Amino acid sequence: MNCSLGFPSFVERNKAYIGIILSQCMHAGLALFSKAAIDKGMNSYVFVVYGQFIATIVLAPFAFFLESNNAAPLLYNLLCKIFFAALVGFTLAFNLFAFALRYTTATYASASRNTVPAITFILAVFLRMESVSIRQWHGRAKVLGTMMVLSGAIVLILYKGPPLYSGTQKGAPNASINHISRSDWIKGALIMLSSNIMSSMWLIMQEHIVKQYPSTLRLATLQYFFSSIQSAIWAVLMERNISSWKLGWNVNLISVVYCGIIVTGVGFWLRVWIIGKQGPVFVAMFSPLAFIITAIFSTCLWNEILHWGSVGGIILLIGGLYSVLWGKNKEGKNKTNEQRSIAKEETTLESITRQ
Repeated sequence: MNCSLGFPSFVERNKAYIGIILSQCMHAGLALFSKAAIDKGMNSYVFVVYGQFIATIVLAPFAFFLESNNAAPLLYNLLCKIFFAALVGFTLAFNLFAFALRYTTATYASASRNTVPAITFILAVFLRMESVSIRQWHGRAKVLGTMMVLSGAIVLILYKGPPLYSGTQKGAPNASINHISRSDWIKGALIMLSSNIMSSMWLIMQEHIVKQYPSTLRLATLQYFFSSIQSAIWAVLMERNISSWKLGWNVNLISVVYCGIIVTGVGFWLRVWIIGKQGPVFVAMFSPLAFIITAIFSTCLWNEILHWGSVGGIILLIGGLYSVLWGKNKEGKNKTNEQRSIAKEETTLESITRQ
């Protein structure tokens, strides 16, 4: 009886951790299923269109019913901003991501996502949205972490090195992933990096848009809707073969449904819930977990072989990521303490004045 009562209480105490693990498993599935569909011959542009369209259908009912009372008015200027944000962070980012998977692996795609916080920090500094204080430890940590992330990305792109272990590629369903040419690998890695830059730009844009339109579900639904239209126009221009748009009962259909429903629908709600409970830094700290899960499944299912160069680059990426996050977290705490001390001083002065 104690055991039966203990398990629900364990889940209740650790639900944020359970949620973030599930969220990272979903993100790992995004890279794995996307790679599987594209390797099976599905057009990457068509893949994005179906994924965005399903995501719109999944999120729309929740956005309509859950945020019908507190939705802000959609002015023309705001609608243009949302449309442009969808173009950058959804249409361009997802299309570049899917296209890059032709020339890279699911493991690399998952690992490279750890560059997003560092790229976002660099863009924010250039746009004067973020300040850097080298005199303080948190400022040094952010700069050092950014340099480590960029170094890790360069190592992943340019240096492969010897294999980490000997794998038996015979009979592996996707053994060709271990024989990607150097030129294709560099091309795919640079395109994937471009996708991450688009995602970072989108994050910066979201900060301003959310202040004007705080209804997060409706905002996400609008961006997926705009992106599905934008992606459809692009896909029609790039792929005229009607047969490329057909979905059969195969891995292509499973991948599209998974990315549209699980990753976008369930995954988006789960991330919003976790951020509300623990904050955005907590979510970012667990992002390397998606890479670990992806690497394990890629090795088991596709016999992908990791190389020493990739391991070194990934260590730099993850180490740099945590350095940036530590700096951001420390800076946030310092600002909070300063605001509290200022508020305390103002309260003291008011009480003295009244006396």
